Amino acid sequence: MSEVMKAVRLHAFGGPEVLVYEDAPKPQVKPGEVLVRVHAVGVNPPDWYLREGYKMLPPEWQPEMTFPIIPGTDISGVIEAVADDVTDFSVGDEVYAMVRFPSGIAGESRAYAQYVVAPVSDLALKPGGIDHVHAAAAPMSLLTAWQFLIEQGHDAPNPLQPAQHVPVPLEGRKVLVNGAAGGVGHFLVQLAKWKGAHVIAVASGRHEAMLRDLGADAFYDYGKTNVEDVLTDLDLVVDAVGGPTSGRFLKTLKRGGALFPVFGLGFDDKGEAARLGVTVSTTQVNSNGPQLAEIAPLLDDGTIRVMIDSVFPLADARKAHEHAATGHLQGKIVLTVV
Repeated sequence: MSEVMKAVRLHAFGGPEVLVYEDAPKPQVKPGEVLVRVHAVGVNPPDWYLREGYKMLPPEWQPEMTFPIIPGTDISGVIEAVADDVTDFSVGDEVYAMVRFPSGIAGESRAYAQYVVAPVSDLALKPGGIDHVHAAAAPMSLLTAWQFLIEQGHDAPNPLQPAQHVPVPLEGRKVLVNGAAGGVGHFLVQLAKWKGAHVIAVASGRHEAMLRDLGADAFYDYGKTNVEDVLTDLDLVVDAVGGPTSGRFLKTLKRGGALFPVFGLGFDDKGEAARLGVTVSTTQVNSNGPQLAEIAPLLDDGTIRVMIDSVFPLADARKAHEHAATGHLQGKIVLTVV
């Protein structure tokens, strides 16, 4: 068996041009791990944050990293080898996972490759009703939506707030999803609808048909309407864009409502949420194989659908990142390996 594989690696931080498709050492399993022959890789924002050296984080949060680095976290593939102590998975199993996140943000996830070693705690059997491309597109984005809306499923410290994030009831509630067409957003729409919410989707106008097909009850084109000026009395706003501008949604919420910025960095409401009686809460998605196993039947039977924006071969990871930088994606970008 060859000890070399193809992978996409970084030898310096920078733009998409620093992604190099080349030979790399094939990883070896350690206790508690399996070796996965990767069929497809999901592309996510942390991939380009890593590629840029996490320049968007405060300096004290930027991890120490050593080149060369293989980016990526989300995989779908077939187990080729298991460690001696692994009993829950077998060679030949089709699996999907978000590998070592955020514990591996310094480059230890290594998904942009033909082979990946993954802890069994991160893995679940791939849903039989979808292919590897759709399965690879799901983990990070769908786990993010799940941990915000359904069950956080971990108690990892959150540097952005002192208390743990707690999802809120959705049945019969009015829920707005901003950035609804993106990787996380289109899952938020579906999960909120699945749990009985009245879902209002905000995205660019070209995404309306898709989002209504996924269950949105109402749609606003952000290019035509500032929803914060026309909507009130909402129970929950989940801002899949997040960042400093999330505060504009506070006035749309009723007293007792909640605002969940998916990207909480830079948010500062200067006490307005407390004055309005609104809860603001965020969380950091964590790898969770049992949650992926719980989600799998929903993907298998089509209750939750994975929308694919575009597919590139692994060798064209640079082009995939260039495409991601254009913005306004409809669903997920995926790299194919097999």
